[in-house]
Amino acid sequence: MSADPQDPGPAHGLGEPARERAMPLGRRRVLGATAALAVGAGVAVQWLGGKPHGDAASGPPWSLSFDRPDGSRLSMAPYLGQPVVLNFWATWCPPCLREMPALDRFQREFRSIGWRVVGIAADKPQAVQAFLARVPVSFDIALAGFAGIELSRQLGNEAGGLPFTVIYERSGRIVRSHAGETRFEQLVSWVSGIS
Repeated sequence: MSADPQDPGPAHGLGEPARERAMPLGRRRVLGATAALAVGAGVAVQWLGGKPHGDAASGPPWSLSFDRPDGSRLSMAPYLGQPVVLNFWATWCPPCLREMPALDRFQREFRSIGWRVVGIAADKPQAVQAFLARVPVSFDIALAGFAGIELSRQLGNEAGGLPFTVIYERSGRIVRSHAGETRFEQLVSWVSGIS
């Protein structure tokens, strides 16, 4: 007999499906969540080519390309050599939507001195397309789906929360990262002195 009152003990004589039904619901949920996380991590490693995160110009995100909302492809390689604000967001994230005007303003005001903003949407393509039809932005948007969250984790977003912003200098080195909503004034202060 098992010492755990929630554990029915061995399901002798039961086939695998019956054994699973004999397992308490809470334990099945934990095992299911653990399996989903393991699959997600495996997909992310495969999608990102198994490269470790870091500041190296050869690693993520410079080696990646994404679909755009218009169906074309967005390669990150051409951004290397330019200072970049990389922002991870989703349409279901209220702080992400609140900071979009600040990112758009930053792109419009700082593009002339070489800065680029790239939004990585960790969302469904249809949701992003519908949002951008209502609220167009002047910066590039990449469609990453769930893999966008995993990429943000590789770049320092340990909690995997959104929004998450990473600032790169021209060499491809990360000079700042920020979890949470940003304001235009913050962006300007973070990039002052970086060219």
